[in-house]
Amino acid sequence: MIRAKAVSGLGGKAPACFLIETGQARFLLDLGEGAPGQFPDLSGIGTVDAILISHGHADHIGGLHLADQVGNPPIYATAMTKAFAGHPKLAEALILPLQGQVEIAGVIVETGRAGHAAGGIWMRISGEEGVLYSGDFCRESLLYPVDTPLAAKTLIVDASYGAYDTDITDAISTLIDAARKGPLLLPLPPTGRGVEIAVLLHEAGCPVFICDQHHRSAELMLAGDAATLVEGGRDRLGHMLSHAGRLDAKSDAQGAMIAANGATTAGLSKTLMARFANKNNVQILITGHVEAGSPAKAAIEKGRAGFLRWNVHPHLHDLVWLHKLVRPQTTLYAFCDDDTADAVRAFLVFTKNG
Repeated sequence: MIRAKAVSGLGGKAPACFLIETGQARFLLDLGEGAPGQFPDLSGIGTVDAILISHGHADHIGGLHLADQVGNPPIYATAMTKAFAGHPKLAEALILPLQGQVEIAGVIVETGRAGHAAGGIWMRISGEEGVLYSGDFCRESLLYPVDTPLAAKTLIVDASYGAYDTDITDAISTLIDAARKGPLLLPLPPTGRGVEIAVLLHEAGCPVFICDQHHRSAELMLAGDAATLVEGGRDRLGHMLSHAGRLDAKSDAQGAMIAANGATTAGLSKTLMARFANKNNVQILITGHVEAGSPAKAAIEKGRAGFLRWNVHPHLHDLVWLHKLVRPQTTLYAFCDDDTADAVRAFLVFTKNG
């Protein structure tokens, strides 16, 4: 019997780490870091045969330095996730396909693109009798495709947004309007929505200025597997990159300024947040998860920055779509608190019976 256990990732916005036992092999799916210094507790896990990575964001890879606690097994990630090298351990990673299958420790692992970030995937372990792990997934990305997930008895699903059920349409309009009004600072993750938003605003005719990390990410995407991006995505990305200005710590406040990281806890976004937070002529918009104690959180609380949810996780009807495809007998709702998971579960039961 195949077993799935949350080492971390249930009951709140916690780092991703799930243990899968197939009878043939034991895998960890992701090994992340939550708030700075918050890592999964690997005590009692024992050795595993491999660590399989869904994508390269810190809450999914930030704990890879702990791999020696589970026997220092091989790590698997897509070529694009490895290229971004968000953690030194990824330099050693073996390759997972963006779309396809591979045998690991005698177990078939199937993958498809998850729409959340460049190189991000969902995984199915051990076929229809096994586990489908969504990783972080999104059906609304302008650049990153999503493949139809496969049926499985157990589903581990990204439920970060809980019962939130608004699509991205209004957010697109709001963001373009803000960029057209004048200087706009956008702290964004370069391997996910940052490059995507840069393309959107460029195509809307807004002057775009990107930091070195976003520039490098865009170059890696252009050099990598074309399947990383939606059809036509390489041309759109290349056009943006050829016209975007370069952003650094001394840049003038102008246009849409896109800087890493998204939480303003490090990098150029932290520097520019400190520089522009008291400048009334500069708008600041936060579009993702806001960490307690971060400069972004403080700026929002003081009214100096606004929050605009930019969908990079599934809203409620995306979860309905996923359940209809996967048809799981058991579901683990990840990356949300228990009350939120209960609300999602109740809605899905109602939808199924309605």
